[in-house]
Amino acid sequence: MAPPAAFHEEEALGKAYDARLMKRLLRYLVPYRLQVVVAILFLMAASALEVVGPLITQQVIDRAIPTGDTSLLLRLTGFYAAAVLGTFALQYLQGILTTWLGQSVMYDLRTEIFRRFQRLDLRFFDKNPVGRLMTRITNDVETLNELFSSGVVSVFGDVFTLVFIVAAMLQMNWRLALVTFSVLPLVFYAVFLFRSRIRTAYRDVRVRLARVNAFLHERITGVRTVQLFNREEHDHREHRQLNDDYLEAHLRSITYYALFFPVIEIFTAIAIALIVWYGGFQIMDGAVSVGVVAAFLQYARRFFRPIQDLSEKYNLLQGAMASSERIFKLLDRSVDVTDPEEPRPLPSPTLGDIEFDGVWFAYGDDENGEPDWVLRDVSFKVGAGEKVAIVGHTGAGKTTLINLLMRFYDVQRGRILLDGVPIRDVALADLRSRIGLVLQDVFLFSEDVAYNIRLGSSELSEETVRAAAERVGAGPFIDRLGGGYEQMVGERGVSLSVGERQLVSFARALAFDPEILVLDEATSSVDSELEEQIERATDEVLAGRTSLIIAHRLSTVQHADRILVFHHGERREEGTHTELLAEGGLYARLHELQFAPAR
Repeated sequence: MAPPAAFHEEEALGKAYDARLMKRLLRYLVPYRLQVVVAILFLMAASALEVVGPLITQQVIDRAIPTGDTSLLLRLTGFYAAAVLGTFALQYLQGILTTWLGQSVMYDLRTEIFRRFQRLDLRFFDKNPVGRLMTRITNDVETLNELFSSGVVSVFGDVFTLVFIVAAMLQMNWRLALVTFSVLPLVFYAVFLFRSRIRTAYRDVRVRLARVNAFLHERITGVRTVQLFNREEHDHREHRQLNDDYLEAHLRSITYYALFFPVIEIFTAIAIALIVWYGGFQIMDGAVSVGVVAAFLQYARRFFRPIQDLSEKYNLLQGAMASSERIFKLLDRSVDVTDPEEPRPLPSPTLGDIEFDGVWFAYGDDENGEPDWVLRDVSFKVGAGEKVAIVGHTGAGKTTLINLLMRFYDVQRGRILLDGVPIRDVALADLRSRIGLVLQDVFLFSEDVAYNIRLGSSELSEETVRAAAERVGAGPFIDRLGGGYEQMVGERGVSLSVGERQLVSFARALAFDPEILVLDEATSSVDSELEEQIERATDEVLAGRTSLIIAHRLSTVQHADRILVFHHGERREEGTHTELLAEGGLYARLHELQFAPAR
């Protein structure tokens, strides 16, 4: 099965080591440089103590035992025990400290990524699936956590251990040291083979796990459709195939590890055999002592352990480079919609005069590389306190007008003004605080009802929340809930009906008391009785406010002060309901289609 195009970022391995990325990653350790220095000192001390044990063994065998010096034997035994306990304590402290460092860096990184998510414009989210973005802030960040807690600092420990052991062996007997090092070419060749094999296996595991996760995400969220069309057995077979592929890749990577460590053990055994063979002859010739050979046997064991660790850390480093590249690509992405350098203040209170002046907008380019215009030279005005409806066929550009007014996107040509001030000159928070938006697809958080009305704002009192709910007619159904305003609504408001979610959305918009209210197909998902209830509630609230109403159902806009009719991104007609019917144009045809009697 070929990997879907959506996984191209997960499949890319990139460089096993990229100095530019590593330099940038290490900047996250700068606030914790003191802790890093302390951790490295712990590692150096622990590595130095690794050398002490064999040296004490050599002294015991060569000095204390032959001379029968029990006092020296007891002192050396005490030193050995102290070295073991010291190594344990230092490794424990170093482990705690490096884990704390990793978690602290990941906390900072997760915070930075989330802040970037909040600032990115909707164009970015249009092009990137939620699952991929969640991977950045979870899996990729966790990979970097392993690098900082088990890799970056711990590598120093392995390197120090190798350096200290090599130095001790060369100082003790350089000939026996060279005999021990004679197996290193074979070790390096085995490491090279392991590195190349595990690189491919690691990529396969990651890609196939991404496929399994994507499949599960789709099938769980779309379980109603799966059950409706009896696709359970088909999806079961497809999932089993994906699962088998993932299992095969995972077992392959485990096989490489299962082979690599015994191979290193074999080379360790060969080195020990060479020490016994060469050292034995040297002892018989009187060139070295028994204690030296015994010390070398311990050093050989300790020498190959860091080599194994460094080989494992290569795999960790490779994953961290790939994850960091994807994370930094996200963090470096430019934000298209930003605050101006010197924002202009809007009048307070806002009057609500809206003007679209020669607006052109395209979400992207067509096949010829030219802008695929959704809006074409759109101009109209909405006066303060006016109730204006926008209608038209699907794809006419109605919702795009709202997206531009809220500055979810910026226009390519023309300008939009609020109370005579171009909205590009206004701070985003200032602009959006003046506008209340109610969408057709209501999003509720998995919190209680009150939270979903106030959105966690401490400025909205309980009385304000209840008043807003009562004004839109949501109070009675909220009171019927088991927990009232403290009733948890579940993920995306699953415990509420579509109409109830719409009422909560209306209450949310009104609780913030905006000067401008925008309804985007806000009543298209509710029944006629509930629609009438919302209409009665909003008529009172809309009084004195500028309001824009986008609707497919023309029954909801008949009492608007003006109706704008859009077609293929252009404003084709404008007038009241009665005037547009009399013209016999697009609006009249839309009205006829919706209200024509059934035959």
